[in-house]
Amino acid sequence: MAEKEWEGDFDPMADPEEQRHILSVLDSFRSYRRLAHFNGTHVRRQAFYSLPQEHWMLLSKPPFSILESFSKLDDLIDGNAELAEAIFKAGFSAFLAPTLDSEWVASIVPQKYAHDEYQIYSIIMDHMNVQTSKNDLEKARSCINQFYREWSAEGAVERSKCFDPVIAALQQEYGNLAGSNPSMDRSELKALVPGAGLGRLVFDVCRAGFSVEGNEISYHELMASSLILNHTQQAGQFKIAPFALSCSNHMSREDQFQTFRIPDIHPGSVLATASESRLPAVERMSMATGDFCVLYTQPEYKDVFDAVATVFFIDTAPNVIRYIEAVKNCLKPGGIWINLGPLLWHHASRKDDENEDKSKKAKRTEVQDAGIGDPGSVELTNDEVIALVEHFGFTMEQQRHDIPETGYISNPRSMLQNNYRPVFWTARKSR
Repeated sequence: MAEKEWEGDFDPMADPEEQRHILSVLDSFRSYRRLAHFNGTHVRRQAFYSLPQEHWMLLSKPPFSILESFSKLDDLIDGNAELAEAIFKAGFSAFLAPTLDSEWVASIVPQKYAHDEYQIYSIIMDHMNVQTSKNDLEKARSCINQFYREWSAEGAVERSKCFDPVIAALQQEYGNLAGSNPSMDRSELKALVPGAGLGRLVFDVCRAGFSVEGNEISYHELMASSLILNHTQQAGQFKIAPFALSCSNHMSREDQFQTFRIPDIHPGSVLATASESRLPAVERMSMATGDFCVLYTQPEYKDVFDAVATVFFIDTAPNVIRYIEAVKNCLKPGGIWINLGPLLWHHASRKDDENEDKSKKAKRTEVQDAGIGDPGSVELTNDEVIALVEHFGFTMEQQRHDIPETGYISNPRSMLQNNYRPVFWTARKSR
């Protein structure tokens, strides 16, 4: 997947509001190491030494060795930070570097850093008026943890429960289409994956031989998915500890400090050898940036896709009708909508500062339509969602409530388990 395919036609660096947001996202990854050390160990060390002296001295010795645990946590933070800084470099190179004046860069970067990409980019960031939001800092932390679900071997337990039914439905749809057209190649089935996240489902759909377009509004996830899909050199290139910074509900320090190698496979090598389609994988996979319900209601997307696959996605809509309208517009007549997930309505507990972020997103859509930034919201039951989908001209072909329970970036060894009971359904657009 080439970078140009996920940057899109719109130049975000030409828009001042968009540029400020991208700088905030970049700085949130750059700040990961510093803030994780501060909040993860520095603050905890201060609290530890505030205990009565005889207590902290006791806990400093085996079998507790709390100070050694803090040191181990610092090491794990550095491992996570290597990934965060790799995303920072890839994102900076894609978005900011092409806009810079080389003479100005040479004037501010000391010669000793001339061959240190991270230091060069970091010095440039220091010379810019970057205001990093708390929301972006939290998203960077969450994004690092999400690699466990999407790109570790151990995360396959969660992925298989959510992705396998979707891939199976696409396989079945291809079989139905090929039944009336035996010469049809798999690449002729075009699928859309909104809310693509770190790109694993998009990758898996492509690996299965189909043509696929991912859509994502989050620059955090766009930069992270671009790193993993376009810039990793080998499987297991990074080591992450997704549960280390959460210090509650662990049976042992070994559980807290688990590490995982990502990616579990090298995407470029896997796709280069994929043989399920006559069309090379690089020509079958792309990523589109933007608000789903703005972008895919545009005339150029009308009746484009044979299938739309939404996984843990529709509950991100303040107004799910907007999502339904977008799916209906971009699906071909007779096309299939495949959905799997719970209904944890994301906006239900939205705070004032998050509402402000949504309004900023609305400004960044480049069009008057505010998309998910529209005012108003509603939380529906599954029955009501189904009724709405049918109201807009879809025929429900399958509804399943027997999908295995699944967590989301959950630690299977934790004393606290949050599991979803997702629903799975397929709906066909009327011809």
